[in-house]
Amino acid sequence: MPLFGNFCLIFALALAAYSFVVGAIASRRRDAAGARLNETARRAGMATFFAVTGAAVALIWASVTNDFSVAYIYGHSNRALPVAYKVAALWSGQEGSLLFWSWLLSGYGFVLRLRHKVDQRLVAVASVILAGIQIFFLLLVNYAANPFGLMDRVMADGKGLNILLQYAEMVIHPPMLYLGYVGFSVPFAFALAALIMKYPGEKWIHITRRWTIVTWLFLSVGITLGAHWAYAVLGWGGYWGWDPVENASLFPWLTGTAFLHSVMMQEKRGMMKVWNVWLIFITFMLTILGTLMTRSGIISSVHAFAESPIGTWFYIFLAIVIVVCVVAYALNRKHLKSENALESLVSRESSFMFNNLLLVGACFTVLCGTFFPILSEWVRDRKMTVGAPFFNKVFIPVGLLLLLLTAMGPLLAWRNTSFGSIKRNFAIPFGLSLITAIALVVIGVRPLHDLAQFFAWIGLSLAVMMVVTVASEFLRGGRVLQGKTGGWLLGGIYHLGRRNTRRYGGYVAHVGVALFVVGLCGLAFTRDQEQEMALHDKLQVGNYTLINQAYTQDEDDRYRSDTALLDVYQGDKYLGQLNPEIRYYKPDGQPDHIVANRSTLREDLYVVYEGNNPDNGRPIIKAFINPLVNWVWIGVMVMILGTSFALVPNAAPITSPVTAPAAVPAKQMQPVGAAK
Repeated sequence: MPLFGNFCLIFALALAAYSFVVGAIASRRRDAAGARLNETARRAGMATFFAVTGAAVALIWASVTNDFSVAYIYGHSNRALPVAYKVAALWSGQEGSLLFWSWLLSGYGFVLRLRHKVDQRLVAVASVILAGIQIFFLLLVNYAANPFGLMDRVMADGKGLNILLQYAEMVIHPPMLYLGYVGFSVPFAFALAALIMKYPGEKWIHITRRWTIVTWLFLSVGITLGAHWAYAVLGWGGYWGWDPVENASLFPWLTGTAFLHSVMMQEKRGMMKVWNVWLIFITFMLTILGTLMTRSGIISSVHAFAESPIGTWFYIFLAIVIVVCVVAYALNRKHLKSENALESLVSRESSFMFNNLLLVGACFTVLCGTFFPILSEWVRDRKMTVGAPFFNKVFIPVGLLLLLLTAMGPLLAWRNTSFGSIKRNFAIPFGLSLITAIALVVIGVRPLHDLAQFFAWIGLSLAVMMVVTVASEFLRGGRVLQGKTGGWLLGGIYHLGRRNTRRYGGYVAHVGVALFVVGLCGLAFTRDQEQEMALHDKLQVGNYTLINQAYTQDEDDRYRSDTALLDVYQGDKYLGQLNPEIRYYKPDGQPDHIVANRSTLREDLYVVYEGNNPDNGRPIIKAFINPLVNWVWIGVMVMILGTSFALVPNAAPITSPVTAPAAVPAKQMQPVGAAK
């Protein structure tokens, strides 16, 4: 199988090179010979998918059949590993993950070329650009990071997969992230192709809209699965730690979100054309930068692959992409002239513009904070790092402003919004938001005494405003359609959403954002307590009491474990038992925390077995009260639901029946003047 895998990779590289070179030649010809060349290039690009699929299957087969003659399989699998994780070995290490990237890119290219009839010329040029990207990754897996390298001698068993990655979500999390990362290659290819061709109109945006939404959706799911894995497995009590690799996934998500909003300005008003092209260029570059970060060792992270010289390849490729984008823009910038100008700061256009500025500003801030160790070393010859306090201090105010704009946007009209319209549309959302702010103070939130609680107070109030804004939009439109159909209000709301799925799916996604923010606001009220607990000792955290009834030890072929049996009381009420555990895996003794979590919509009681006191062997228990965490996951699910609904084609518009006046028989009609 290693020989077959290597053959598939070499064959795929040849096919991609043919698709690139012949496709580029064909794109400059307008005759029948050019059309035939273009068709052969298209078919070669599609065949690349099957060749790379063969290599991916060969690597998976080597993992499933325990072929430890392959160095990559020896390093990332073993005989005891369950089959699901043996399959996941494909993306668990550097060489395999690059092959996985190449495979996904070839899959996206296959679908793109399969649907070439949407616009054959534009798709042909975009296909050439995708083939160029494909060549880079195939060069990597053929020469710089070949996953089919052989061992000097065949080992009896492999090293296995990192135990922290042996979790169900980690089988899904990396593919989702990669689908998001790789997927941005398609809108990038279309944008660059449209710019090079001086493509008229906005058709390239209409073609790529679904690609961009689906890609953004995959990336959102991937980020969330990673956050949930961190919360459930790592045992530090949180789900986002501003680690450089976490931040790397956030870069393209922020700029991709900005693009999905600003592109509406180009569709509706012919504005922000330069901005949109560069936004999608930068989003693609950030996916390459994020991949570079995890593989070059330039940034220290617990999630990164080992440092390797492969980073040089990414530097060169990124430089080529930048040069190509700059040259294409310089030669064709006149084609991107806006058709309209911003007429008023109180308009929907301005809300989109400020929304974009904040999203890109947030991305730039996180980017600078992530690379601050390198920047400080260049400037001061001393590596300095910034942590979560820096990111929170900058990102939270930006996030609140984004929330405000998102709540206000649907209430503003295009071009200009009158003062009367503002008063009429904002009265109920603002009023309910103000009532929420007052109610939060009454129940104990102290915004003037604690900065974190102040931000949470603002965030919860704005989240209510956003939900009310969306609800008012649905109700207003639903009543109009109810009048046309004569049915129920819910029926009118349903038909409203089906008439414009993109708009109202987006509104549902905004509700998800509001619920997500509610979950984030719970961070301001987190409490924790750590204590060594002998038998029958009590640990008090908030209004919960944990009583240690026993602590046990166990051992099997894979690990030895320590477990605490804790009775949980809330006041005088017995809630049950939690059993946090710590496992030490053989042979290296790597620890793994098995978190015990009692989760409700209000809060999580999150308990971790930290370890044992080396002097007396007693367990050290740390307990957290994490309010509103479940609303983070609920919010993301609502965002996914809304985004998925936005992908559904619009239904036919509803027409109300027109009642014509009854015809009068001719014999009943009197001649003009007969009544006289």
